[in-house]
Amino acid sequence: MAFINFMNESGVVGWVILLTGVGSLLLVVERARALYFNYGMNVDDFMAKTQNLVLAKKLDEALLMCAQMEQKPMARAFKTILEKADRDDETIFQAHDIAMSENVPFYTKRLHYLSMLANVATLLGLLGTIHGLILSFQAVAQADPAQKQALLAHGISVSMYTTALGLAVAIPAMVFFSFLTARQNQLIEQISEKCSKLTELLTSSHIPTLNRQNVFPDHVAAPKTGSAVPPTNVKAS
Repeated sequence: MAFINFMNESGVVGWVILLTGVGSLLLVVERARALYFNYGMNVDDFMAKTQNLVLAKKLDEALLMCAQMEQKPMARAFKTILEKADRDDETIFQAHDIAMSENVPFYTKRLHYLSMLANVATLLGLLGTIHGLILSFQAVAQADPAQKQALLAHGISVSMYTTALGLAVAIPAMVFFSFLTARQNQLIEQISEKCSKLTELLTSSHIPTLNRQNVFPDHVAAPKTGSAVPPTNVKAS
């Protein structure tokens, strides 16, 4: 009951601030669940298993492991890169770029709206303050002396309530935004580092074809089969 009275005293601006706070809360819950639970994983263990499978030339098993964890952006990125593991180095690097561009947005989407809602709540509180001051000035200038005190008190209450409500929404929103941004940056750094290591592993594990040029470089020419052996000058004893 007290909360309803508080909101009624805040006026229309107060209810709008409350809706902004509800939107901020829903966004915080959704992003926290995604960044800390849905997308979280033991990165080092996953990287070690993938590396062992790649070095053992078990790419099918590595792809299957990534497919089973495809709800994780990092596993999805690894899968994109591993699908091009049998191609040339340039194709693998292109697969790395595609994997990053496709999966990094999972970490960054919608979080910037939380900062926007915090700023909007602050500005709405300021708007409510101005609205309350306008009501107070109108009461002083135009109201009947018998009602002037009540109208003046109402204007001041609108001003103070909306300011407090705007700050009550904006401050927690900015705090949660800072924590979620730090977690987001941590996950982006992890996926960038591990995908780069996987790309380096795949490109460095290629074994060149053993042809004559690799075995006998140009500066050490091997004699052709059937070619005449130049005579050796041997002095007769």
